[in-house]
Amino acid sequence: MESGWESGAARADGALGSKRAKEGSKTRSRRRWRKNKTKASRLTHSMDLRTMTQSLVTLAEDNMAFFSSQGPGETARRLSGVFAGVREQALGLEPALGRLLSVAHLFDLDAETPANGYRSLVHTARCCLAHLLHKSRYVASNRRSIFFRTSHNLAELEAYLAALTQLRALAYYAQQLLATNQPGGLFFEGDEGLIAEFLHEYVTLHKGCFYGRCLGFQFTPAIRPFLQTISIGLVSFGEHYKRNETGLGVTASSLFTSGRFAIDPELRGVEFERIVQNLDVHFWKAFWNITEIEVLSSLANMTSATVRVSRLLSLPPEAFEMPLTADPKLTVTISPPLAHSGPGPVLVRLISYDLREGQDSESLSSLVKSEGPWSLELRPRPQQAPRSQSLVVHIHGGGFVAQTSKSHEPYLKCWAQELGVPILSIDYSLAPEAPFPRALEECFYAYCWAVEHCALLGSTGERICLAGDSAGGNLCFTVSLRAAAYGVRVPDGIMAAYPATMLQSTASPSRLLSLMDPLLPLSVLTKCVSAYAGGETEEHSDSDQKALGMMGLVRRDTALLFRDLRVGASSWLHSFLDLSGHKSHTNSVPTAESMRRSVSEAALAQPEGPLGTDSLKSLTLHDLSLKGSSETSNTPELSMSAETLGPSTPSDVNFLVGPDDAPEAAKAQEELSTKDRGGGVRASFPEGFHPRRSSQGTTRMPLCSSPIVKNPFMSPLLASDSMLQSLPPVHIVACALDPMLDDSVMFARRLRGLGKPVTLRVVEDLPHGFLSLATLCRETRQAAAQCVERIRLILAQPAPPAAPPV
Repeated sequence: MESGWESGAARADGALGSKRAKEGSKTRSRRRWRKNKTKASRLTHSMDLRTMTQSLVTLAEDNMAFFSSQGPGETARRLSGVFAGVREQALGLEPALGRLLSVAHLFDLDAETPANGYRSLVHTARCCLAHLLHKSRYVASNRRSIFFRTSHNLAELEAYLAALTQLRALAYYAQQLLATNQPGGLFFEGDEGLIAEFLHEYVTLHKGCFYGRCLGFQFTPAIRPFLQTISIGLVSFGEHYKRNETGLGVTASSLFTSGRFAIDPELRGVEFERIVQNLDVHFWKAFWNITEIEVLSSLANMTSATVRVSRLLSLPPEAFEMPLTADPKLTVTISPPLAHSGPGPVLVRLISYDLREGQDSESLSSLVKSEGPWSLELRPRPQQAPRSQSLVVHIHGGGFVAQTSKSHEPYLKCWAQELGVPILSIDYSLAPEAPFPRALEECFYAYCWAVEHCALLGSTGERICLAGDSAGGNLCFTVSLRAAAYGVRVPDGIMAAYPATMLQSTASPSRLLSLMDPLLPLSVLTKCVSAYAGGETEEHSDSDQKALGMMGLVRRDTALLFRDLRVGASSWLHSFLDLSGHKSHTNSVPTAESMRRSVSEAALAQPEGPLGTDSLKSLTLHDLSLKGSSETSNTPELSMSAETLGPSTPSDVNFLVGPDDAPEAAKAQEELSTKDRGGGVRASFPEGFHPRRSSQGTTRMPLCSSPIVKNPFMSPLLASDSMLQSLPPVHIVACALDPMLDDSVMFARRLRGLGKPVTLRVVEDLPHGFLSLATLCRETRQAAAQCVERIRLILAQPAPPAAPPV
């Protein structure tokens, strides 16, 4: 006879087993639902656009009829209205997308690289249609079930209907670009007044729907949880920033208030839109630099490869001589950076998987800048490996305003392991405190120093690759252009990941995607460019902040985290229950001051030509295209004088398509209606269609009209043909859904047209900045591997012969 304890234990085991069985059943049910959703998604993505639209319209009409027959209830009325709206917007969107898709091939680099902003816009709209089609099928199948979550499905349908409406507006904007631009051109070709009108009209569109329930719908599913976490952190950080006039840090109380943003996607979307439109570049600088905090950087490094060498070096501001490539017996002086703040040291980080000859020398040790203990790998390895034949010089991204090599150290360590070569990452000075051309001067100085002192870095320097992402990709191109201008050794190749090559305030099909991109909204892009161009004030609110510095503030408030835990815990419950919405505080922010006069004369130097200085300020891509098609200069515009930082003479710039595509592109644009060609931006919307407008008021979006943004050392896409001829082989890895995609496509097309070796690899369904997410999922790892493969191609093989000009 069993005891009471044994029988109780048996009953407990049985209950536990029953509970586990139920949990297992729920898990299996979830897995089946996800599998069916993935299967449905693949099925809808395999449909052609017209079939998908017709299927969606049929389901919308069926659901609309069902809910219309359910009586006068508010929920039924709203569901019927949602499906009526889905039907209307889908029918209106399909012809516009079909028109864009019919001419999209004219803007590709080649047949093997079908990528440009028009294709990306169509793909994004298809993703939205596919989600609505899947949701409509789900509603049609489950609307009679007692388990049908009416409120949840209604909220999701309303969010995606808003997204579909805005995507339809973007399709009409893209048609306007197609009508205005030169054949084959992806960037807006109007004058500056028309560009400003276009951008100011575009930026008034409602964006909150893309930051709530629809956040990241266009990206691979593995990215979406990360984006949701980032968005919750951003709005919590922004609320603290807005509320705290004298602090930029994250405390426990501000972290706990994120609960309401996590459970209310609509509230999160509204707050996200407010932050994007109204907060200045200092906010984004502080938020992006959160990864520099010791705790977070240590956690990130735990998932990366362990290397023997990771040392921060401080290069002294001393001039040195470099031999000229044309005649090594002659030398040129490489001066230290001077712009804005005068001579100063340049920080670089040396990363090497193995300890190599020279890396432990006294000469290098004298340059080490202390940042804590220097730890060695615990696994046994040879004491010292021979010098590598190759060297990678890396320039990090961050919009020219944020981050350092420490933020990018995790994937750089993986590169060092996979490539087996030393990597030197440059920590250039950041805007707005150090605008153009300070970053360029520092990167060029560090690159030249690395070439001359490669033995200290553990390399013989036989092959040197420049690699960078985003803003770093821009600097890779401009450093190479400056090296050619000085007549010194240019790198053996450039690997640029999602680079920015056009910093002029303009529009393109891919830039339209910034309306929904949570990482690169248009207003944030323009603020970063304005800061880099010198148009963003560096004055901040408090002298204590200036003394601490941006990262000092973050570290200061992080140190207060544990002190605030008790207070934060009590406020969490209140904020969790308070779902009445967040009342934003509107602060009057002074307009950005005019471009500072401290920009060096070299950066502002402009050659006098037939156009004159004043006309150069209003020069457009259309003017450059016409000039490039009418005359060609064979004289290299490269020198070692101060004028090398001046704008390029426009006679060599040609954005027109090759002769094979030109007739077809011209014919496609001739088919556009007179209505599409004429009038302002508003004329591009058909009668009766009204996109949703933002409720956040006037957007603080500085449109930098300074001629400095047309400087080829700032916007390399605007460089003359003779300057681009000096570039080494270029390998670009871009993202299909990146607002910067057209920068890569047009830059690759220009190089291909000049017969320069260039490759363009476009990865699908990933956001801008995927290198920093390399360990997040399989897709980001594969994309990061593409970058490594192209660096390996540069280091392992001699430069390929140039292709004949197109």
